Amino acid sequence: MRAPILGVMACLALVHTPAEAAGKQVRIAYVEWADAVVATNILKLALEEKGYQVKTIPLAAAAMWQAVATGDADASVAAWLPVTQGAYYEKLKNRIDLIGPNVTGARIGWAVPAYSSLNSIEDLATKASEVDGKVVGIDPGAGVMKSSEAAIKAYGLKVKLLDGSDATMTSALKDAVRQKKDVVVTAWTPHWMFARYDLKYLADPKKSFGEAESVNTLARKGLKADMPEVYGILEKFKLTIKDEEAVMAENEEKGAKPEETAAKWIARNRATVDGWLK
Repeated sequence: MRAPILGVMACLALVHTPAEAAGKQVRIAYVEWADAVVATNILKLALEEKGYQVKTIPLAAAAMWQAVATGDADASVAAWLPVTQGAYYEKLKNRIDLIGPNVTGARIGWAVPAYSSLNSIEDLATKASEVDGKVVGIDPGAGVMKSSEAAIKAYGLKVKLLDGSDATMTSALKDAVRQKKDVVVTAWTPHWMFARYDLKYLADPKKSFGEAESVNTLARKGLKADMPEVYGILEKFKLTIKDEEAVMAENEEKGAKPEETAAKWIARNRATVDGWLK
């Protein structure tokens, strides 16, 4: 009877149950943008509740997509589509599993303080001097930067797009608002700066920045078969713009830790998280 018993045990070892999560690592790639930090930390804590060891991997946007495509990362919840990271999707769509949106109603563009006389990107053709001929951007590989370059060309603007980071961009915005000066920054929703400051997007009649976007969940090929419980959680993982912007604002407070603010959000939204984990 020993052989049949061993055979049954071997078969059971191939069946994925919640118990198999213990000690198994899930690797989540993300870009260090404020919204992605929030979503990734909330997902990390949710998966840890099911017994998984979760490793979060901060990468540039191109590297994030590549990591999921090669299997170096299991998933990401930071894929902006159809415009912002659309080029990465077109290149790698046959090598990844696009699960779908986890945040809807997102958008990208250029933003200015609400007191600015600028209302449209077209205004910069004659008023570039009001912002010192500059648009303050983030990391050069970001989709919003590529769209910004396209906008400069489409509108025939004589402005310089400054490379930087999320932190340097928001610092420039903070300084301008404090001094009641004009400034144009690359922007996206959700972002904590819209909760902190009174801002407006510049109209984009040529649609250089596209229409409404969504933030999507990606998985490596084979994850659904290898880790069905994780895949099921990824399918149900959803956040609202209001939720993300509130947690992002908390993360900007002195001494705040993203994992702690994520834990507070989970405590406030227990029923939602329980729905993901069923």
